[in-house]
Amino acid sequence: MSVLLQRRGFMQIGALGLGGLTLPQFLAAREQNASRSDTSVIMLYQHGGASQLETWDLKPDAPTSYRSVFHPISTCVPGMDICEHFPLQAKLAHRFSLVRSLHHDVGIHSDGGIVALTGKRPTVLDPTSQSRSEHPDFGSVASFLKGYGNPPLPPYVTIPRHPYMTRPAYLGLHHAGLDTGNPNSTGYQPPQTKLIAGRNGEFLHNRRNLLQQFDRLRSDLDVAGQMEGVDQFRDMAFEMLTSPAVASAFDIGKEADSLRDRYGRNEWGQSCLLARRLAEAGTPVINIYFNTPKSGQEFTNWDDHIGNAGRPGHFADYMKVRLPYMDQALSTLIDDVFERGLDRRILIVVVGEFGRTPRLSSNSTGTGRDHWPQAYTALLSGGGLKMGQVVGATNSKAEYPTERPYTPQHLLWMVYRHLGIDPTATLTDYSGRPVHILESGGVIPELVS
Repeated sequence: MSVLLQRRGFMQIGALGLGGLTLPQFLAAREQNASRSDTSVIMLYQHGGASQLETWDLKPDAPTSYRSVFHPISTCVPGMDICEHFPLQAKLAHRFSLVRSLHHDVGIHSDGGIVALTGKRPTVLDPTSQSRSEHPDFGSVASFLKGYGNPPLPPYVTIPRHPYMTRPAYLGLHHAGLDTGNPNSTGYQPPQTKLIAGRNGEFLHNRRNLLQQFDRLRSDLDVAGQMEGVDQFRDMAFEMLTSPAVASAFDIGKEADSLRDRYGRNEWGQSCLLARRLAEAGTPVINIYFNTPKSGQEFTNWDDHIGNAGRPGHFADYMKVRLPYMDQALSTLIDDVFERGLDRRILIVVVGEFGRTPRLSSNSTGTGRDHWPQAYTALLSGGGLKMGQVVGATNSKAEYPTERPYTPQHLLWMVYRHLGIDPTATLTDYSGRPVHILESGGVIPELVS
């Protein structure tokens, strides 16, 4: 009994606390056999479901009860019109493509998010949006198959936090995303540098001694060889803790003030900048929870039904505040990736769990749009794909796809393809059964060079 308590104490004391990743979880990881490519995906996940009619699929000729509340503007790509509150994106439309024909059949936030991020439809839907995924999302899959590189950057990073509806499931907790916190917060320090800030070499030496004590304890306990093979991961954990390259990748303070200003001194802007730094350094997946920032003025998320977040009035009033922040952060990210010559290595994806109802809803408290998975839009930039085009189309009221209908599984297929992961490969679930990474979908041919 006392030995078990001692072991538990060492496990707690020895936790390195790398964000959501502790040393015991790190040491539990098995060696990855798949080779890492140098490609990365940055996803801007619009939790809540952005309206297709107020972003990238405006219908100015629809009846007044359907049409966008905003006006369309032309872009540098002939025939591609987007929202008037996206003037910066309009100037660089040749550097992104829009897929306007995404659709599925789950109009619940958490369950729709599970579809969008895992490619799996929940077997039982939860109308309260409290469900959690039975399968890992694409970031956890990438973490499992690609592992830690050199330097040992975490393979899956979530900014500022992970999507609440997904979990690594049968892949293990150590394949969850590493939460960074808000990079725009006052005195922000990334997870790795928090640990060594103000510490001297003696602290790191003591940490190494602690790990060596853990090894000796492990040798005493491991009579059955159940902890065999942790040495490599112990050393990698220590390297991740002390690596200047890892610390540098997380340190957005190294960027010029002019570039930080260009991204925007707010949560979305600095999150996009941090994502670019991590992707450039070699992190395979960065998922930005592109939800509700605070930038001098708090505003609501993308769930633009009547009275969103208890706030009365017209949803356009909130979108008019929100969209310029998005336009600045996203357009700067796209430009930055292309200007650095990273557009083949880095794929940017902007998507939510669904779109919004084409018909406007109004009552005495306000006007809004409800959940609508039957048609919505995703933006893709870079990744060596064909840019400057619109893929697919919806009908005159943005209700349903009429050309090139695609699903979230098609979009994830393109993500896995870029990461060098075979979407038809299988993982092993809790019961030992094989589970295909994606059970449907395929390449979106219009995007492939």
